[in-house]
Amino acid sequence: MGPLASGRSASSSPLLVAGWREWVSLPNLGVDRIKAKIDTGARTSTLHAFDIEVIKQRGKEVVCFKVHPLQRQSRRVIVCQADLVDERLIRSSSGHSSLRPVILTKLQVGPCVWEIELTLTNRDKMGFRMLIGRQAIRKHLLVHPGRSYILGTSKKKS
Repeated sequence: MGPLASGRSASSSPLLVAGWREWVSLPNLGVDRIKAKIDTGARTSTLHAFDIEVIKQRGKEVVCFKVHPLQRQSRRVIVCQADLVDERLIRSSSGHSSLRPVILTKLQVGPCVWEIELTLTNRDKMGFRMLIGRQAIRKHLLVHPGRSYILGTSKKKS
């Protein structure tokens, strides 16, 4: 059975049905819209970030970074800050490994909001500014691989 107009599955599943790509937001970071690929092949979620710097602030390690939320556009820059949760060695789809900072932040997909771990890396040359991996979608989303933007378009609502 296909997704209903609400984005919910017609079955008894309480999970939200999303397309393989969706417009999402990261409210704690001030990112109101960013196109994300729902990537079931990726374990972790990743956000395009640059000028990444880890600093000490009130005895905690904090990551300061900048985000270009729209692909192929560098005019809009969002300056972000989040507590450093971890640093992990992440292997990209090309097989290259790099040590990336990890943060916790809220993710909003359609009407649902939950906290996810997010690694930060420069994705300037990649097709999507954000990947949402299996750990983030588990218990929250079902992915419809043949559909895009089930939960809305890029246009902001008035």
